[in-house]
Amino acid sequence: MGERIRIRETRGGRALWIDGTFASFVPHAGVATRSVWDALVAPLLALPAARRRSVLILGLGGGSAARIVRAIAPDAHVVGVELDPHVVEAARAHFDLGALGVEIVCDDARAVLRRERRRFDLVIDDVFVGRGRGVRKPDWLPSPYLPLAARRVAPGGILVSNSIDEAPAVLRAMRRLRPHVLELRVDGYDNRIFAGSTRALAARALRAAVAADAALAPVLGALKVQAPRRSAAIG
Repeated sequence: MGERIRIRETRGGRALWIDGTFASFVPHAGVATRSVWDALVAPLLALPAARRRSVLILGLGGGSAARIVRAIAPDAHVVGVELDPHVVEAARAHFDLGALGVEIVCDDARAVLRRERRRFDLVIDDVFVGRGRGVRKPDWLPSPYLPLAARRVAPGGILVSNSIDEAPAVLRAMRRLRPHVLELRVDGYDNRIFAGSTRALAARALRAAVAADAALAPVLGALKVQAPRRSAAIG
């Protein structure tokens, strides 16, 4: 796999590192990673079970988010977009990606968003570039491509975007695209994850749904869900 892609065994599970960045994790027990992937998928629980039919993941990596989706919605059609074929190869070899039944699209997320016409109940943007502590959103996110991702969300569905330093810009963009927005964070991580919908989203209701879900309940103590402050979008 070379220097870019590394597999590390830990006491809790198996980790994928890409360019010095923690990119995926599969725990030895359960599916909850106690990391950002739990927060990326948790908004799926805000939808009724009948509306958890399709999920688009931009930035598939080793399939951590896809694995959690599969646990919550076993029959959902999951499409995972990953730019690097070597990452897909590593995920198949070391993270059992093939067993998840994901439609894998090995391409640039921008190209996929330009040509994709299907709509999904949940669209997750987990796209980052850079190395190590320099990891960041690409220049085309949130503008101009987050609006294209929003177009792929089915009516009443949810758009989720992962961010770090660019969180204020992502929040501003999300508020322009969707009237209802929640922020999710996981203790120990700098990531700020925003979920937006045309449906009402309530932090208390989502936390209750997480607590009632067998897959994600273990992460509840580390998961923060709140309506973002208006001042949080300034910067």
